[in-house]
Amino acid sequence: MLNYNHLRYFWVVAREGHLTRAANMLHVSQSSLSAQIRKLEHQLGHDLFERRGRGLVLTEVGQIAFEHANEIFSTGDQLLRRLNKDADDVRHVLRVGALATLSRNFQISFLRPVLGSKSVEIVVRSGSLADLLGALEAHRLDVILVNQVPLRDSATNWTAHIIDQQEVSIVGTPARVGRLRDMSKLLNEHPIILPTADVGFRNGFDALVERLNIQPEIIAEVDDMAMMRVLAREDIGLAVLPPIVVTDELTNGRLIEACKLPNIQESFAALTLKQRFPNPALDALLKGVRE
Repeated sequence: MLNYNHLRYFWVVAREGHLTRAANMLHVSQSSLSAQIRKLEHQLGHDLFERRGRGLVLTEVGQIAFEHANEIFSTGDQLLRRLNKDADDVRHVLRVGALATLSRNFQISFLRPVLGSKSVEIVVRSGSLADLLGALEAHRLDVILVNQVPLRDSATNWTAHIIDQQEVSIVGTPARVGRLRDMSKLLNEHPIILPTADVGFRNGFDALVERLNIQPEIIAEVDDMAMMRVLAREDIGLAVLPPIVVTDELTNGRLIEACKLPNIQESFAALTLKQRFPNPALDALLKGVRE
């Protein structure tokens, strides 16, 4: 029969991707943890991990074993939560991944319903899309927040939930914008701060200026919305971005929205795995979005 204690040790190591962290979490020595995993590998007849640098990466068989282990232990957690649904000390950990360049205001807006909740602990990690998707597929994240939905194919096992669609505007300091609201004059007469080409709405902007035969002076191309916010605030030029990025500055008057760009929007989405037992905290957030 399968030794479920060995399986649990393997599951924790696979989830953490690091032997030392897993050993500390399980309160066992690294040598003992390694021995337990070797016994599981011997029983299954396959290696479950391969070393890459200082980390551990699942083999193909390891990924299969992890998926089964995740379902087994998630089922156990569901059982405990169901039997203790009225207990005050039930806490859910919500592990959120966000693109390093994503608007912090958007992240806060999405997480606001659970911020400060005594029943939810939030862990937020930022990184590249490739790294975050890898962590999602390895079940080390519950959700990824993005502003551009990546292409899918028949092998894709995640689902994209569109959370919001924001119109894109030209914003700048009151001194620079003044009373000017004409889009063409704004783009022709002032230096422009743009996102890089890999940001979702950049293609729409490029098509717009080409259609209008405008050649704006691009003073900066930035892949970080927080940096665009700073450059606009420092009056380096006019910034092209969704107003949610500069909510605070628009509220206190340091920046103003000169005009909206026609038919250009940025989509914000949450990527999740298709799971039989989704994280209850995440499920509540997505339900709120749908409603």
